[in-house]
Amino acid sequence: MTDLSEGQAREARATPLTARLRLPGLNLWGLLVPALALAALEAAVAFGFVPARLMPPPSAILETFRELYDQGLVTHLAVSTARVLAGYALGVALAVPIGAIVGLNRRAESLLDPTFQALRAIPGLAWVPLLLLWLGIDEGPKVTLIAIGSFFPVYLGLIAGIRNVDRKLVEVGEMYGLGPVALVRRIFLPAALPSLFTGLRQGLSLAWMCLVAAELIAATQGIGYLLTDGREVSRPDIVIAAILMLALLGKLSDTLLKRLERRALHWRDSFETRLG
Repeated sequence: MTDLSEGQAREARATPLTARLRLPGLNLWGLLVPALALAALEAAVAFGFVPARLMPPPSAILETFRELYDQGLVTHLAVSTARVLAGYALGVALAVPIGAIVGLNRRAESLLDPTFQALRAIPGLAWVPLLLLWLGIDEGPKVTLIAIGSFFPVYLGLIAGIRNVDRKLVEVGEMYGLGPVALVRRIFLPAALPSLFTGLRQGLSLAWMCLVAAELIAATQGIGYLLTDGREVSRPDIVIAAILMLALLGKLSDTLLKRLERRALHWRDSFETRLG
């Protein structure tokens, strides 16, 4: 029993501190910087270094969250999340087949890629007037704007992943008689998955960023509406609360997608597996 206890103690001492501070589904290191920033802000406002009317302390923002909850905060969160998921799904559904075609075919790249690169340079807000004219003020322009923002990172990530596939793998597949469809399914897709997931995560982040611009289009519900409402009534606490909700929802969705990435790419012998 003593030997076992000593062995466990040695193992605990040998375990990296980062691993010991990581609980299932929760990285305590990741909470350190936000906690210190909130504590510093609370102290700065309390001692008068920062005016509370411009930067409310975390305690006041917590009260704002309670106020917003009584006024239907859950509905605002649900509406914004539904818009992001719908727009993101539409953008991914378009980006994956188009990116695969462009990545696998030089003629398709010459035909389509210049147009997409030009469209990628257009800011999201520049689409708002045109979408209003085309689609009105309902959900259509909001979902479309989010889809446009999430399309390009996925499109570029998939093309980069396909173009970086080892040529020798393709030649081996052709030697074994794999046809075009089999090559895509058994060689190109698995090899391009890391870049594709990078594009998916970037596209999801842009989807949340485009949400604010989308909800400027005659929205009466959603986090973007709360941002606008807080500005109009000169309530910085509401604005900060809405920003924090965007940050938390973005982080939560990215964490879920990252877990899906690790599960889909568990076969990789990469440096990340060494990090744990």
